[in-house]
Amino acid sequence: MTRVLKAAKRAALSGEARSAVVFLHGYGANGADLLGLADPLAEHLPDTMFVAPDAPERCAGTPFGFQWFPIPWIDGSSEEESMAGMARAVDDLNAFLDALMVDEDLLPEQVVLFGFSQGTMMSLHVAPRREDAVAGVVAFSGRLLAPESLVDEVMCRPPILLVHGDQDDVVPIQSLPEAAEALQGAGWRDVFAHVMKGTAHGIAPDGLSVALAFMRDKCGL
Repeated sequence: MTRVLKAAKRAALSGEARSAVVFLHGYGANGADLLGLADPLAEHLPDTMFVAPDAPERCAGTPFGFQWFPIPWIDGSSEEESMAGMARAVDDLNAFLDALMVDEDLLPEQVVLFGFSQGTMMSLHVAPRREDAVAGVVAFSGRLLAPESLVDEVMCRPPILLVHGDQDDVVPIQSLPEAAEALQGAGWRDVFAHVMKGTAHGIAPDGLSVALAFMRDKCGL
């Protein structure tokens, strides 16, 4: 049985949502952590609603934080626990996206996944394995998990934007070219990348501007 994800929402500025951006937060954070990005984006995307679910599990050591799945080198979990946790979270996220589209009367091509860190890992794993392609994936400061299985499991190839800070000491910048190479090797044509100069593990203004342009020009928002 899937777990119901609690989500914070920001209504479309125009009053009529014709698209949605789903923010997927990082390890130890929560949905509200990314929902603030709706403020600078909404004026440029007036017909877009913003949704930010909390990950399904409480995160040890962070009282108000959540995790999509355990991370062994941080919390001491086993690789098996981490993989099982991710598989369960994938089911939870897919169920959340399906329900969102029904409730808000949206098609997959009207929905963008916008991930940060562990949320990027979820986005890059879930989006290609869905039967119907979402409008696109904005992937900040994360990595592509299980690249070796992508070729056999890919169902669709939505446009993807990879963004990373060159001073990231949490998820190395090398994760960006590794993800791009794996995606292109699995048949992607629309893979875009941007490196945020002088930026650590975070979202800088230039990265957000590139993400906005990507969502408007490549995702049709």
